[in-house]
Amino acid sequence: MTRRPLIHFTPERNWMNDPNGLVFHKGRYHLYFQYNPNGLGHADMSWGHASSADLVTWTEHPVAIEADDVEQIFSGSIVIDHDNSAGFALPGQAALVAIYTSARRASDIQAQALAYSMDDGMTWTKYAANPVLDRGSRDFRDPKVFRYSGAAGAYWVMVAVEAADHQVVLYRSDDLRSWTFLSAYGPAGAVGGVWECPDLFPLALDNDPNDERWVLVISLNPGGIAGGSGTQYVVGQFDGVTFTPDAEPGAVRHAGLGTLNWLDYGRDCYAGVTFHGLPDGERTLIAWMSNWDYAVALPGEPWKGAMTTPRHLSLVTRDGRPQLRVEPILPGGRPAASFVDAETMPLPAAARIDLRLHDRVALEFACAGGQRVVVRCAPDEIVLDRSASLSEPQAFPSVERMAICGQSQELTLVIDSTSLEIYAADGLRTLTDLVPWIGDVTLRVMEQRGLEALNVTDLAVNVELTGTLLE
Repeated sequence: MTRRPLIHFTPERNWMNDPNGLVFHKGRYHLYFQYNPNGLGHADMSWGHASSADLVTWTEHPVAIEADDVEQIFSGSIVIDHDNSAGFALPGQAALVAIYTSARRASDIQAQALAYSMDDGMTWTKYAANPVLDRGSRDFRDPKVFRYSGAAGAYWVMVAVEAADHQVVLYRSDDLRSWTFLSAYGPAGAVGGVWECPDLFPLALDNDPNDERWVLVISLNPGGIAGGSGTQYVVGQFDGVTFTPDAEPGAVRHAGLGTLNWLDYGRDCYAGVTFHGLPDGERTLIAWMSNWDYAVALPGEPWKGAMTTPRHLSLVTRDGRPQLRVEPILPGGRPAASFVDAETMPLPAAARIDLRLHDRVALEFACAGGQRVVVRCAPDEIVLDRSASLSEPQAFPSVERMAICGQSQELTLVIDSTSLEIYAADGLRTLTDLVPWIGDVTLRVMEQRGLEALNVTDLAVNVELTGTLLE
């Protein structure tokens, strides 16, 4: 049996992949997700459901929208229909409306369909006239819907993908039931695999409300920066019809991937989307913490699949261009004990490790089960080597490299029972890798030159263990 993560959501049992329908409603964060109610394999895709008051502690609920003999319920989004534009609610009420991809079992056609909830997302009714948008395509999926307000008024906008064509397609609607084509974006950027799970949202650049930019997030598989699944983003403008990038990225498959913007530089951050119902200044994303190169083959019992930590997004100018800044949303802690001038220490079951250095350091994470991961930090690059962490499946062992730039560094590493996440360069660089630890983990400082401080926080029990390693 695999140990359950303490600070990453995973279902109590069975298969899980992409987050769906992220919505903040009446003080709770609702996380829906691709889920197999019937086992550990990727099959019978339905929407599972969990909710949280703080994005840290989650309560799992019964399956929200379940597959049947006609369709599987693929990825999508949820909106709060405050004006009852779809007509699903009684006067004075607001329905939650899910827009999902109906994957037809008989034809393999993928079309967009609706379901609605009048009890705050706990139970759902499928719209009788589904589907509401059908292009006759086998690769038209993953609708993300938001409310747009501009010179032409307010209306709903859907961004979805024609996955094999490397296109994001945009539609508009006044009632969520009838949709009109607006425009398409792509092919552009990374095109080494199919495009999936787009998101489009505004952010104030450098917190300047007079300089609003739009961020288009596109996941693709394979063809990611670290191999297999990955997520790129493009910054630009959206006028209610067309998304126009600030700088048009050329289409690349292999060479040139490093010139693009990536949400994460590890192997296990995919299909990330943001919450509806939060102010733009609180833009928050969750992604699936795995990779299609090996997700199906990974051991798991009685559950398989986990989410990344929730991540707060902002847009800042660095190196002369807008870039996403990522801040993990983690449990807090309090001072408890100290390790001074230590070179080896046992880690809590879930831990945050904060480093400050002006040169380089190598950290070894190891456990009695034989897993070993080495993280090397230098002024220009961070390397995560998990080649000795798990030998099977064959595609799993890997070495990830993340370029950074700076004479001094403050890094945050988050370790849980199945993963290791690194946040660097003031949140501009993030690296997420699965590491299925077997047993307790020990941290050893293999080499150090310029390491000024190392602090460990116990995230499992909200107790901080503080210590300092001096050069």
